[in-house]
Amino acid sequence: MKACFMGLGYIGLPTAIIAAKNGNIDIIGVDINPAVVEKTNAGQLHIIEPGIEEMLQDVINSGKLHASTKPAVADAYFIVVPTPFKGNHQPDVSYVEAATRAVIPLLKDGDLYVIESTSPVGTTEQMADIIFNERPELKDKIYIAYCPERVLPGNVIYELVHNDRVIGGINEASTRKAQEFYSQFVKGTLHATNARTAELCKLTENSSRDVQIAFANELSLICDKAGINVWELIELANKHPRVNILQPGCGVGGHCIAVDPYFITAEFPAESRLIADAREINNYKAFWCAERVKNEMLEFEIKNHRKPVVAMMGLAFKPNIDDLRESPAKQIVSRVIQSCNNADILVVEPNVNCHNIFKLTDYKDAFDRADIIVMLTAHNQFKTLPKDSSKIILDFCGIYK
Repeated sequence: MKACFMGLGYIGLPTAIIAAKNGNIDIIGVDINPAVVEKTNAGQLHIIEPGIEEMLQDVINSGKLHASTKPAVADAYFIVVPTPFKGNHQPDVSYVEAATRAVIPLLKDGDLYVIESTSPVGTTEQMADIIFNERPELKDKIYIAYCPERVLPGNVIYELVHNDRVIGGINEASTRKAQEFYSQFVKGTLHATNARTAELCKLTENSSRDVQIAFANELSLICDKAGINVWELIELANKHPRVNILQPGCGVGGHCIAVDPYFITAEFPAESRLIADAREINNYKAFWCAERVKNEMLEFEIKNHRKPVVAMMGLAFKPNIDDLRESPAKQIVSRVIQSCNNADILVVEPNVNCHNIFKLTDYKDAFDRADIIVMLTAHNQFKTLPKDSSKIILDFCGIYK
């Protein structure tokens, strides 16, 4: 069997590798970035994901996976491209549509077409209409389904294989066909539903987490004003057998939790008030953190008659990865730098070699030099640093909790 994966990003590339490694499938991986294609064919990862590069080299050397800038004829096509925003947090499915249109000329009777990209409700049916408008002879002759991923960066190898998957076809035959494909490399249960339910299920999962994080972040704001240690408070509250409060942070980032709720609020604004409020709270937390840093810098300057050296520790949206998408830490660093002329700001991100905007500093060097330490992302490296009483420490991610 041959399968074509449209998109070789944080999800598309690992999924293509896992499918090539574990299934009786030859994979062509497609990306519009020639540099990504070149690195992939050389057996080199363009993302950080433990253990996956060795698997990539195996499937490249065995000929099970080949990357290209253009799709090729296959038996199954998977759309794994980004779904960004247009203005005012309106979801943009133009990448999904472009990838779909690229494979339309290649489709033939019996083929499987699956969208994995996070999508607004109704997207799969919309793409089916585009396919059948262009190729009406394929009506009822191909299988179309939606199957979102639910993996944790840093643990993708395990979770792509062992996590349950929700698969929703435009009809029962499409659902079964997609289940047959995923059963070749997924050991988790493949739950059958329809396409619209599968689309909303993905959005619901991440919106639920966003709401729970918003509760924790709101507690952190309350505790700061009340002079209470939020980490101790949550630990004690979680002693209740039916309470499980998450940990606060400096906001919410990534291309899932910080994005997916808007796919619901954009389409169902009157019905999604709690979801919308949670998004506002989590966005506000990043603004609040930036203001705290600026106020601390001002107080230091007034007291010491010089500007402080400030270490901004972390740019990634979560610990121990290199993914900066929608990162609140990155937003906070930008706000602080833009508002403080001539301040000595040291930016730290140990999982990134260089950045096109920020000059990066080694985390140990930054810690030693800084008067104010701002913990934004709980990377493992930062947890080895002492809690130096001679420095002002703003811990927004629980390094010293």
